[in-house]
Amino acid sequence: MRMFRAAITAFCAVAAQQSLSAQEAITLPGRDGLTIKAKLYRPAGAGPFPAIVALHGCGGPWQPRDDDWGNRLAGAGFLVVFPDSFGSRGLGSQCMTRARSLRPRDRAEDAFATAEWLASRKDVARSRIGLLGWSNGGSTVLSAARTGRGPKGLEFRQAIAFYPGCRIFAEESHYRTRLPVTILHGLADNWTPAEPCKTLPGTRFIGFERAHHDFDHTNLPLRQRKAAYTADGSGVVTVGTNPEARAAAITRVMAIFGGM
Repeated sequence: MRMFRAAITAFCAVAAQQSLSAQEAITLPGRDGLTIKAKLYRPAGAGPFPAIVALHGCGGPWQPRDDDWGNRLAGAGFLVVFPDSFGSRGLGSQCMTRARSLRPRDRAEDAFATAEWLASRKDVARSRIGLLGWSNGGSTVLSAARTGRGPKGLEFRQAIAFYPGCRIFAEESHYRTRLPVTILHGLADNWTPAEPCKTLPGTRFIGFERAHHDFDHTNLPLRQRKAAYTADGSGVVTVGTNPEARAAAITRVMAIFGGM
């Protein structure tokens, strides 16, 4: 109960600051000549600010959850960029697509390019850049954090993955990370199950009881939806907000990135 009250206090404090941030649609240079569409959330002031590269899920960017997190983090003093991996390549939602042309490994290159672009800005503290992602974007975080790869000339200080798909990484005997990675997962998730994430090498796992996929969404009533990949193969999953897990996750994220 004490942790829950602290989370609510942090939630209210940051919410009060959100009006101080500004949003902007931008483009930035990607790898191999790609122009990346993105959305930037900038705190008030001159900086230099710590920065976050934030990666959307299979539904694509500009979801209510993205705005909530973008404004929240900017209100806390972080410059946040959401690169649009799908729209930049002419793709729409991939949640119902089984034969996906864009893999987490490919999206990791967008994360690296975004970090390099951030590091070139005078209002960004290049030694304090974090990585954050949800679902397919969470799996991209795991790919981007693995050993042997990374942005050029810099490194992410911390990485956080919300309910990623971990099975492929867990089946690799050689999977390792080169930076601190925290996984925040709902233990009731039947879209990207939590179990394969629990012992993934190089990561810290935090599970939330009775929390489903999208548990940190701003206000998503619990419901069922269709998806291309599901834990039981039925094609139907449960998604929705869990207020207690959401509040606890907000506190965790702020603490981890606040310590960069």
